[in-house]
Amino acid sequence: MLARGLPLRSVLVKGCQPLLSAPQEGPWHLRVPTREGARLSTRVPRSFSEIPSPGDNGWLNLYRFWREKGSQNFHYHQFQNFQKYGPIYREKLGSMESVFIIDPEDVALLFKYESSTPERYQIPPWIAYHEHYQRPIGVLFKKSGAWKKDRLALNQEVMAPEAMKNFISLLDPVSRDFVSILHRRIEQGSGKFSGDLSNDLFRFAFESITNVILGERLGTLEEIVDPESQKFIDAIYQMFHTSVPMLMVPPDLFRLFRTKTWRDHTTAWDTIFSKAEKYTQNFVSDLRKKRDFNGSYPGILYRLLENNKLLFEDIKANVTELLAGGVDTTSMTLQWHLYEMARNLTVQEMLREEVLAARHQAGEDMNRMLQLVPLLKASIKETLRHWYRCLFMPWAETPPSSSIPTNLTPPDGWVKTRTSPTSAT
Repeated sequence: MLARGLPLRSVLVKGCQPLLSAPQEGPWHLRVPTREGARLSTRVPRSFSEIPSPGDNGWLNLYRFWREKGSQNFHYHQFQNFQKYGPIYREKLGSMESVFIIDPEDVALLFKYESSTPERYQIPPWIAYHEHYQRPIGVLFKKSGAWKKDRLALNQEVMAPEAMKNFISLLDPVSRDFVSILHRRIEQGSGKFSGDLSNDLFRFAFESITNVILGERLGTLEEIVDPESQKFIDAIYQMFHTSVPMLMVPPDLFRLFRTKTWRDHTTAWDTIFSKAEKYTQNFVSDLRKKRDFNGSYPGILYRLLENNKLLFEDIKANVTELLAGGVDTTSMTLQWHLYEMARNLTVQEMLREEVLAARHQAGEDMNRMLQLVPLLKASIKETLRHWYRCLFMPWAETPPSSSIPTNLTPPDGWVKTRTSPTSAT
């Protein structure tokens, strides 16, 4: 886990003593040798400077990081540092100083000491783009009171259990269409299908998130996809792809030299903002024409406009971030889940039996059906845990056995690219 160095200073000094305790060994901890400073355990808070580090010369560290292609092998870079310095270390690259922790107990402790307005790590290239082009920001980038105001408004419409029940009627038809696409592929392949589903999953995620936010389908699961929708999907992929090289190297250097990475990154964000603006304005225009939802759930955007708790510019900024963030996170999680199920056929069959039994018991009541699939929910949570371990702890000791076998070792070369293997399908 990575957090900005400055906010962590107070956390480390004021109360998180165990963060600097001796590294433990066991199924949840890396068995790594640590230098002497990382072995000392004390109940007295220690200074920030005592956290093990490669050195305080940020620009020299940045040169080494760049020379070793650290941005392309960030997971290996982290792993090597955890081996060398233990479960907590700090690293200064250029002008940015960060603290890295890997022990789940330390992560839980860090979250425990957060205030009511926690400060999250903010992705440097995203911040650089928004600040340089003075783009409006939502809950993803805001801090303190401004963040809390947006978050409370979004919680009511996005995170509350009662609100999430409303999403079922919008997500169910999208999911059925996606399954139909897969069935057609299987039929065309004489009962078999093997291929890369990444683009299909991106389209499914985009159709799902836009339907939940806007309350209308954009047709991205049709045989012929609307070019404008495809541009939005491509822009989201490009935005994430170009973010990686600028995560640990100051984005201002990329901008100063007008590198292709920076140009492609800004172009992607420009497209995301323009498309989100278009979708929002079209929606508002429809409302002025007295658009009738026929008693059905109208979507998150309508509810945000209706409750009048946020300014219109804040609503647009948050909708843009929801659209941009919902596609990649959903599609990549599903891709990982498919990969895990393909590797664990016994669990796959158990899930199939659970879903069929739930559908038989619940009939057409999808809300009831979702209450009858605990293994499915657990498998998704386990997938997310595996994803984190594979990205940041690729060679850690295997955890205790659980509902899904956990000897997750990525195929050669896969961790470097941070893309799901095509064998997942």
